[in-house]
Amino acid sequence: MTMSRSPKQPPKPSLPLIAATTAALPAVVLSSLALAQPAAAQQPARPVPATLAAAMKAQAAQATAAVIPASSVSTTIPAAFKPVQPAPPAEYSIARGDTISAIAGRFGLNTGEILKLNNLQPNTIIYPGQKIKLTGSGDAPAAPAAAPSPAAAPGSGTGATYTVKPGDTLGAIAARHNVSLADVFAWNNLNMRSIIHPGQKVKVGAGDAAPAPAPAAPPAALANASAAPASPAAPATGSYTVKAGDTLWAIASRHGVKLSELLSANQLGMSSVIHPGNKLAIPGAGAQPAPQPAAAVTPLVPSSFLGFSYPAAVVSSANENKALLNASPVPTREEMRGIVADTARAMGVEPSLALAFAHQESGFNQRAVSPANAIGTMQVIPSSGQWASDLVGRKLNLLDPRDNATAGVAIIRQLLATSKDQDTAIAGYYQGQYSVSKYGMYDDTKAYVEAIKAHQKNFG
Repeated sequence: MTMSRSPKQPPKPSLPLIAATTAALPAVVLSSLALAQPAAAQQPARPVPATLAAAMKAQAAQATAAVIPASSVSTTIPAAFKPVQPAPPAEYSIARGDTISAIAGRFGLNTGEILKLNNLQPNTIIYPGQKIKLTGSGDAPAAPAAAPSPAAAPGSGTGATYTVKPGDTLGAIAARHNVSLADVFAWNNLNMRSIIHPGQKVKVGAGDAAPAPAPAAPPAALANASAAPASPAAPATGSYTVKAGDTLWAIASRHGVKLSELLSANQLGMSSVIHPGNKLAIPGAGAQPAPQPAAAVTPLVPSSFLGFSYPAAVVSSANENKALLNASPVPTREEMRGIVADTARAMGVEPSLALAFAHQESGFNQRAVSPANAIGTMQVIPSSGQWASDLVGRKLNLLDPRDNATAGVAIIRQLLATSKDQDTAIAGYYQGQYSVSKYGMYDDTKAYVEAIKAHQKNFG
């Protein structure tokens, strides 16, 4: 596994070490849907650093570099040198790996105008298959804030509600209804990290005092969940309000009930989706059960492995990524094996070597996440994923199966190109290229290299 390290390591140097490893560096995951403008559209091409350490050093230098005076920059581009831009269609269907800024650059459009046209925010998540407008005018708000329907007027006694549409954000919903974002959070028990979904009901008015507890029947917000199981609903004597980050399994464990009983009591299925603010009936519990301490709930990803403990922030991110992967459809192990082989061929890496890494790291399991927040089939941590994104020239989402394979193969290819031999390159994937060059291979690294070579023979 990529997160293991020999306990007999040399003393720590006075300066921090940066290793281009797939598991050793804590980082917060960077979504491939970030909306930064593509480098090609904003600045000249820059060389790709050979190592992660060089990449981070170059990034720090770039942040402090002097700004070129405007007088030194040509204000026009000769027509003969202008790239030919395809005519933008009126509507565009989001494809895997797309970002709003990349779409704008492709058609010579402005990112901000596309966001405004589709009522999106820079942090709005887009999905493959989603339709966005590239030309025309934006839709008018569904209901002007000054004249909402009588039954849903903001601040009325009953409280207003809004049905989330594709592309909506909580900030845009709050602005549309002339209420503060903080109030929307408070009324719906949400926070800055909450994710909303099309069809979800969001309160946009204060309403009366706290309503009476919901009946045992399933909440209206869960009406779009999977079909109810055939078994009758179990008697319920308590309720629980879903909070951000909750899962049905964690809620059942916290209240000491079986997951099947919780699903039955709320007429849900294993694939049902819950949202913050939903009220769930807790079978066999008191009117308001006292939750067990958080520590009593077994996390999806432990905080240590083979004697190594990882920072709480890293483990927390690992658990979030594990929950996302558990809730997402992923390829089978056999399908993932094909994806890794195809990616290696396309990128000029021997497929048998890439398959050996994928087999050793995760056994072709895209849902694998380590305590070090190494993600997916190739077990790439977010900081190494950012380096891989620089190597291939586009943003990679490590939660995406194909992007995960691309990240791992890109790192393998770069290590092969910058290491003295293949064994050293293999060691760099596990221990980190800088660490290998500084201290040589640790004992567990040597065992890892031999394992990769043995797997490569099997896949050859």
